[in-house]
Amino acid sequence: MDGLISMFSEFVKLIDPWVILIMLGSTMVGVMIGALPGLSATMGIALLTGLTYKFPVVYTFTILIGIYVGAIYGGSISAILLNIPGTASAAATALEGHPLAKQGKAIQAIKVTRMASIIGTFIGVVALAVLAPLLTKVALMFTSPEYFMLAVFGVLICGSVVSMDIPLKGWIGGVLGLLFACIGMDKLMGASRFDFGLTDLMSGISVVPAMIGFYAIPEVIKALSKKDDLQVIDTNSGRVSVFKRISHAYKVLMKKESKIAADKEERIFKIVFRNIRVIIQSALIGVGIGALPGVGEDVAAWVAYDTARKTSKRKNEYGTGIYEGAIAPEVGNNSAIGGALIPMLTLGVPGSPPAAVMLGALMIHNIQPGPMITRDNPTFIPYMAALLLMGIIALWVSGNVLARPMSKILKVPNVYLMPIITVLSIVGAYAINIRSFDIIIVIVFGLLGYFFDKMKYSPAPIVLGLILGNMIDENFRRSLTVSNGDLSIFITRPIALIFLIVIILTILTKVFKKKKKAVQ
Repeated sequence: MDGLISMFSEFVKLIDPWVILIMLGSTMVGVMIGALPGLSATMGIALLTGLTYKFPVVYTFTILIGIYVGAIYGGSISAILLNIPGTASAAATALEGHPLAKQGKAIQAIKVTRMASIIGTFIGVVALAVLAPLLTKVALMFTSPEYFMLAVFGVLICGSVVSMDIPLKGWIGGVLGLLFACIGMDKLMGASRFDFGLTDLMSGISVVPAMIGFYAIPEVIKALSKKDDLQVIDTNSGRVSVFKRISHAYKVLMKKESKIAADKEERIFKIVFRNIRVIIQSALIGVGIGALPGVGEDVAAWVAYDTARKTSKRKNEYGTGIYEGAIAPEVGNNSAIGGALIPMLTLGVPGSPPAAVMLGALMIHNIQPGPMITRDNPTFIPYMAALLLMGIIALWVSGNVLARPMSKILKVPNVYLMPIITVLSIVGAYAINIRSFDIIIVIVFGLLGYFFDKMKYSPAPIVLGLILGNMIDENFRRSLTVSNGDLSIFITRPIALIFLIVIILTILTKVFKKKKKAVQ
């Protein structure tokens, strides 16, 4: 209760015209950064940290929090509209969000996920203000065996929920991602692995260019290989008839608008609060996983999605476009924002990549996070929670402003839209490290992604395996080093044992379910 009182006290102090305008503007920028493939929350915060280091502290962290909140939500917009997640944490949202958009429910899906994001972020704010000490104690219990098991659990979940036909394909994808993650310099021993004599590979496969390749390029190829809906051929001249194009376009758009109008009968608030159980469940998962140092919003989104699917009465409808399946990952990844700031502020250990960049911003401004922060800056944690609360309000406003214009992307013919997406994807990949090799990564992984898509392999477990590969590799070897090669370290520690049991049960459940279907 004291934490909430302190948070609202700091919130009142932040009510200043300039702070409000800066928060609103930075949140809108964050939404657009998140929606554009390759321009992640981490990248946005990193760019703005360098540009704002001479700003007053109150303005600096207003901008950075606005970018953080906006970008984590913004990734869901491109995931819903184009099936191209703007951020890795929105990959799970695409599984249900894009099918909803195909049904003519793009605007509703965007509004539902925005409200889910707001609720998730608010619960994360409450956790940051009130539950920080408790969750910090839990996070302190995690060592190398626990991180190894958690990362394996994340890849396994992703692989088991996104496979179109058999879970084994998803798990194979996860293993491929882990193998890709092994390319480059070994951080523990300092040796270069699988670089084939190429110096560019010594730094490893960059996650964002690979993610853009797997998600964006196959969608571009598939879209351009199809005939445009507005392409009507005049049999007399062999050319496109302008009148027929306009007439056909009008019919297509009216059909979409009628679907949207029919769906409006199901109000946004009704959809969201009908799924209140999923929201609370996903928010608790997001806060808990976000509070684990180094894990972040990506794993939180996948765990929230998988848990929602397993506990749903409509399991068979997942993958066809179901609102609760789009709500769960958005609540999970947004509630992880508040969770990720808990270890960053109280331990000096970031809970996610964006929080890691935020940690650097704190140090630039001579604010030392850690156990002594409550003594040196007793109001700083409530101040950050208050900024997040203001970011929620700004997200609501900016989401209302941007939702409908961005949904018009669906009405742009592919022949115009997809080349723009390609250019933005390549520019976004290049801008991260300013190196041309990342463009090659986008192209190579894009072609791989296209062939995998033809064989019905989802890119999600491959990307997640690439993200978590180093965590799995380093923590596994570190665990064996500590135990002198004794594998029992993974079953003698309670939390690691719990994860191991869940992993085994998940595998057995999928195997027996497949055998049962085969018998039937």
